[in-house]
Amino acid sequence: MDRDREPRIVVIGGGTGLAVLLKGLKRYTSQLTAVVTVSDDGGSSGRLRAEMGVLPPGDIRNCLVALAETETLMDKVFQHRFKAGGGLQGHNLGNLLLVAMSEIAGDFVSAIQEVSKVLAVRGVVLPATLEPVVLAASMKNGSTVVGETRIRNHEGKIERISLIPDKCLPVPETLLAIHEADAIVLGPGSLYTSIIPNLLVQKVTESIERARAPVIYVSNIMTEKGETDDFTAADHLQVINRHINQQLIDYMIINSGTIDETRLIRYRQEEAVPVRPAYEDIQNMGVKIIKHDLVSDDEVAWHDSDKLARAILELID
Repeated sequence: MDRDREPRIVVIGGGTGLAVLLKGLKRYTSQLTAVVTVSDDGGSSGRLRAEMGVLPPGDIRNCLVALAETETLMDKVFQHRFKAGGGLQGHNLGNLLLVAMSEIAGDFVSAIQEVSKVLAVRGVVLPATLEPVVLAASMKNGSTVVGETRIRNHEGKIERISLIPDKCLPVPETLLAIHEADAIVLGPGSLYTSIIPNLLVQKVTESIERARAPVIYVSNIMTEKGETDDFTAADHLQVINRHINQQLIDYMIINSGTIDETRLIRYRQEEAVPVRPAYEDIQNMGVKIIKHDLVSDDEVAWHDSDKLARAILELID
């Protein structure tokens, strides 16, 4: 990488984890491309998707706000959720604005570009695909569960995740960004519903394989009920490899910080525990381990956005 220019970083995922990472990285580079999963079918996004046939805007909105140049009133406007109002109750204003801009601008990518100008976004946010994909899970008991919300709430263990339709294509800008990247980062985020769906979009995995950039996977700090119960960091890695039929990841960033008892008690109530690393298993897969204290000072055991961003930038350097 040319040290005289900002590093080009592609981040792939969805949900809260991706927004946390972007909020940290934007302090160090504006050459960011966020590729965001679009299989959400719950909450405001799910309602808009069902009623209007649009792509779910929620994760896209969170990433746009995370990449906004400054914390402004407009950022708060985009995150405002209506508490009353019949049909408006529960809807997020930013979601409605993205849907309206899609109709005005003619397509979803153009809508994101226009909203990015309003928020002075540092970087580019792209949907994983423009096709209306639905998430399906084959469970270990042989049953099939369709729909992201139903998968999250299902009691059984997931064997394999897939997209319907399975032939969906990426946005061309995604493939170009991967080709030009100095680093490609997966996660943090829900393994089956935020990370893997992006890799199942056609040509994405192949583009990552051909890219010159190192591929970095950020391990989750806590397990997630219904998705990764009792998973080690190595288990996360094995599931990704099994879904894409190869080992693409060069580095795995793992939290080495401790979580206080107050937060652990809260997570036990949610049937979640800290992710055990299983370092030897990771190394046996040919992946280099990067250990950092990444725990935030918030009430929840999330990644600290600045600690995580600095860990990634140190690795790139």
